[in-house]
This record gives sequence, C-alpha cells and structure tokens, in this order.
Amino acid sequence: MMNTCVFEELWNVICDRMENPPEKSYVVDILTHRKGIDKALEKVGEESTEFIIAAKNDDYDQKVYEAADLIFHLMLALKGCNVNFSDVIAELERRRN
Repeated sequence: MMNTCVFEELWNVICDRMENPPEKSYVVDILTHRKGIDKALEKVGEESTEFIIAAKNDDYDQKVYEAADLIFHLMLALKGCNVNFSDVIAELERRRN
C-alpha cells in the first residue's frame, strides 16, 4: 500500500495558507480571487482537460504531472466550497468495503 500522508500534508498546507496567508501564495490567490469559487472550479476544468489530453498521449511523465495538477486543484476547490478532504477520504474508504 502506498503512503498517502502526502495528501494530508498538502491539505494542511492549503488550510494553513488560508488561515495565515503569506504575502505571495498561489493557494491564497486562487481561493480569494474576485471570481470566488468559480476561479478554483475553472482551474479544475482546465486541469481536467490537460489530464485528458495527456492520458491520450504516450508521455507517461506528462500523465503523472497533469494528474498531480488535477488532484491539487481539486483539493483547492474542495477547500473553496468548504468540503473537508478527510470526508472525501472517508467516503472512498466506505466505498472500498
């Protein structure tokens, strides 16, 4: 089984950036954008499209890169709409049984 602690660590960084915004932060820029949640959702759409294109091609590293971008931006969107990532993990665990 792989170590999924990176998801928890990343979620904690996202939450910390929103609670203690540094002067320059991509996370804060996306989640406090004038478009509101729409900015984070646009990024999920953009990254989904980029992943789909990568998945149709032969470049394995690009598929991995775009999948990571998609997951990261999905996590931002979850934060932006007040869904806790641990609840998503719990739902996946329920589906596993």
